[in-house]
This record gives sequence, structure tokens and C-alpha cells, in this order.
Amino acid sequence: MEEFNRAIAMELPRMFVVGHDAIDQMVESLRSMGLKGPALIVADSNTKNILGERVAGLLIENDISTEMEIIDNASKEVVDNVTGVVKERKTKFLLGVGGGRPIDIAKAASSNTKRPFISMPTAAAHDGIVSSTASIRIDGINQSISCKPPLAVIADTGIIAKAPHNLLASGCGDIVANYSAVRDWQLAKMLRNEFFSSYAATLSEMTAAMLVENANAIKPNLEESAWLVMKALVSSGVAMSIAGSSRPASGSEHKFSHALDRITGGVSPHGANCGMGTIMMMYLHRGDWKMIREALNAMGAPTNARELGVKDEQVVEALTKAHNIRPERYTILGDTGMTLEAAEQLARTTKVIE
Repeated sequence: MEEFNRAIAMELPRMFVVGHDAIDQMVESLRSMGLKGPALIVADSNTKNILGERVAGLLIENDISTEMEIIDNASKEVVDNVTGVVKERKTKFLLGVGGGRPIDIAKAASSNTKRPFISMPTAAAHDGIVSSTASIRIDGINQSISCKPPLAVIADTGIIAKAPHNLLASGCGDIVANYSAVRDWQLAKMLRNEFFSSYAATLSEMTAAMLVENANAIKPNLEESAWLVMKALVSSGVAMSIAGSSRPASGSEHKFSHALDRITGGVSPHGANCGMGTIMMMYLHRGDWKMIREALNAMGAPTNARELGVKDEQVVEALTKAHNIRPERYTILGDTGMTLEAAEQLARTTKVIE
């Protein structure tokens, strides 16, 4: 019998504070984790006004020295700049306040400097608010880089519910993507003998199923909707931490999303791309793609190119190029991808293009 030698290291967020008026529990939560200043808040000009200034005020009122860094993009140059600020100011922990970019920048700078990072989303647009990966623009291309997951997630559903509904719908798309991601992972296990965690895969699928079952409850400006989506994003993030990679939540549909971003210049939300991609990838997996489509429709998420704000030909081109994204990650798209004719037929059959 072959000697057992498998080992895995899992890093999970230590604390989740999710729900109504969660921001009011922030200081108590930080103290329970032994965090003291100086603190650095990373925000953009929009999230600074939505939540950043309130967070800074609460910290300062409680004698936690705090400064704020305003960023305008999520590039490697910005990561390097914030990393330098953390070292120069002897920052003890970071808070990423935002939907995407501030959290990704804070996460990357946290990993660079080995300082704890608190994720404080203002919108539930994607699972990056919980995960151990950050989307950073390097040499003009958005790339996923490995980081440490946040030490804690503090998500005030009252604030998240006020964000534009297309952001919440994007978060739904990112969760629904778990369906095809897990099938891709299973395929890679069978064909490439890739490591597969049944626990992480089951949690990921259950998370997507829970959200789909509650699709009709996802409505604009409804705090209960924000609560449902945030719970799903947290659960999906935990699945990735258990797996030690983004495999349970990122497969062929994410490859499609990244390919589409490169073609269009990133005009559509990441999660929305993934949701639409899931419709097509589930068709290839012979799964219930119609159920996915109906659920996304009910949630107010785009299910075709017109609703997503991209051209039909861009969708088809993305399908033919998606296999080139992270080629080491095996999916239903294989190593050679789709022909132009097959891609067009897939998109038309699933009603993604007209």
C-alpha cells in the first residue's frame, strides 16, 4: 500500500459579522481580536463617502489611530504604493472599505506586509470580499493573485442594500457560477488526477443551490436580499479556503468572464459575466442551464449580451479564447477551446445572443 503523505493548510477568516447595523460592532470585534492602531483604511472616492469616513470616525473616537488612503484603481502600482504606506506609517492592520478595488488592494498590501486585513464591503458584488485571491491589473491585464484571506469580514446589510441592484445581481452571478466550477473541478480530477475536496465542493454547490432556491427573494433595496447574498458569498469564500484554492468557485465560466473583459475593456461586472457564462458552461456539462437562466432572470441579473451591455460577436470571441485564460486550470473547454462555429451555436442555443 502506498504511504499516505497528503497534507493541506487551511486559512479561514477568524470572524464574520454580517447583518443589520454590523458596523456598530466593528470596534468591539477589533478589540476581541487584539487589534490596535495605527490602522489604515483603503477606500475609493465613492466608498469613502458611503462608509469610509464613518469607519474612521468610529476608530478615532475609540482611540485607534487611523489614516485613510484613497485609491482610484486596482493596479500593481497602487498595491506597491499602499504597501509602502503601510511600512512607512508602521500600520498594524488594514481595513478595505468598498465593493471590489479597495478590498483587493488592501488584501494584496496586507499579504505583502504580513499585516491583518479586515474586509468591509459596501456592496455584495463578488466573492472576493471573503476569498484569498485579489484581482490586480498587471501590465494592463487583470490577473488573480493569491493572498491571505481577511482576518475578519464586517458586512452591514443596511449599507449593502442601498448599493445599486446591478452590483447585488453581480454577486448572485458569482455564486451561481459555483455550479459549473464544481463540475469543471470534478472533470479535472477524473482526467488530470487533480486534487479534489468533496467537502469544499459540496459546500460550494449547496451555497449556489440555496441562492437559486431563494431567487425570487432577491429584490432591489431590500435588506433581506443583501443578507441572503452576503451569507452565500461568505459560504463560498469558506469553501475556497477549505480547498486551498478558488477551484470550488472558479472554472470555465470565470475563464469566459476574464476573456470577455480583455475583449471589451471590462465594461460589465465580473459576477454578471460569470453568471451568463455559467448558463453556457452548464449546457456543455449537460446540466440544467435553463434553471440557471431562470434564476438569474428572477434575481435581476443579465442573461444575454444585450442585457450585459456587450456585443454578440464579443461573446462568441470570448468563448473561443477562454481556454487560454489560466491554461493550467483544466475545464470543460479543454486545451484547444471551441471553434467559432461551435461557440456561436452554443451562445444562440442558450439564448445568450440573438
